[in-house]
Amino acid sequence: MTKINYTNAAIYNHDAQDFEANHYVVVDTQTGKVIETGEGNVSNAVQVDETVDMKGKYVMPGIMNAHTHITSIPTYWWHDGEEDRHSDSREFNTMYAIQNMKDAIDNGITYIRNVGAAYDIDIEIKKMQEKGMIKGPKVMTSGRAFTMTGGHGSGSGHEVDGVDEIVKGVRTAMKKGVDNIKLMVTGGVLKNGETPDDIQFNEDEVRAAVVEAHHKGKTVAAHVQGAEGVKEAARAGVDTVEHAFNIDDETIKIFREHGTTVVPTMNAMYAIYKYGEKTVPEWARRKVIVNIEKHFASITKAAAAGIPIAMGTDAGTPYNGFQSESAYEIQLYVDKAGMTPAQAIDTATINCARAMHVDQEYGEIAVGKYADFIAMTENPMDDISVIQREKDVYQNGVNVHRAVTQVEASAQTETEMEAVGR
Repeated sequence: MTKINYTNAAIYNHDAQDFEANHYVVVDTQTGKVIETGEGNVSNAVQVDETVDMKGKYVMPGIMNAHTHITSIPTYWWHDGEEDRHSDSREFNTMYAIQNMKDAIDNGITYIRNVGAAYDIDIEIKKMQEKGMIKGPKVMTSGRAFTMTGGHGSGSGHEVDGVDEIVKGVRTAMKKGVDNIKLMVTGGVLKNGETPDDIQFNEDEVRAAVVEAHHKGKTVAAHVQGAEGVKEAARAGVDTVEHAFNIDDETIKIFREHGTTVVPTMNAMYAIYKYGEKTVPEWARRKVIVNIEKHFASITKAAAAGIPIAMGTDAGTPYNGFQSESAYEIQLYVDKAGMTPAQAIDTATINCARAMHVDQEYGEIAVGKYADFIAMTENPMDDISVIQREKDVYQNGVNVHRAVTQVEASAQTETEMEAVGR
């Protein structure tokens, strides 16, 4: 058992909506949790084994991403389609998942909710991470997403039709050990022959999935983009709506009534819009161009109305991977959705933890919660983009990634990003 006192830190407090200077946090590396925190150095109540001077760094909870696809291959789009985006091989999917996990933790993402994985690979990836076999964020699993026959995500998803098949499928998924149920309620951008407005699961089907999941204390995330699909999913009681391209006043009212959280995945659209010409299929880009402005306006409207927003990127989609993109999504909420820097940080910390129903142990730096946090030399309140830069990453109170400070390394990273159009 080792107790470490991290002193001289400016620690983010979501109640204060700011970083509080000259604070300390004591962690127990055996449990991985915070056992004391406060102003100054440390009280006499805790005997520590080691003291680490944080040198005034800005410390916030680790980034939580509520919408990832760890078996997807984001580099596919950077290489003009020379790789398969979704390999048919279980082995390739697993190896890409392991690499994506490493990229995520090295960039400060300490907890993900994976909302669809080929072959249910995220279930095994979670076990590997928990046993220390692989490096990466903690994982909330969904296994294969549920889709109607031939629907959105049917290539790697679980095809079901009607209430009876939904009920059987959800029960089977929970038997396999998933933490969350993912439903493809509408069509989407990255499948030809459908639109974001297509309703693919009806309200009875969605409600049946919600009832079964909630009986077992599991959450439900719904891929919904068009207006009617968003309303349907919220009325049926899903915990989160993913994407939500078209939110109106009626939708806001339904969200409030049902306690729905929105997971925007703004960069999934923006990255295709900015970088996808001549690499992403034109039929997909057309759908982005038609929907991107109303999507951004919808998230702005929801945030202004006080609807809970939980950060998610849809990592694994074109030009939208597992490195700095999560932090960039946070910046988009400031630049494109009218949030303050503190509100944007909350989307990736306490709001995510609440949406994922893990806020008793995650989402803030507080006694009894896991000591997952990141440390930066600059203040995100002054410039939200600093979260995208190199930073120290701590998981269960232990440093798992040290910021690269060499000029040569930074220059090399910038060169690589330029080469892929970022």
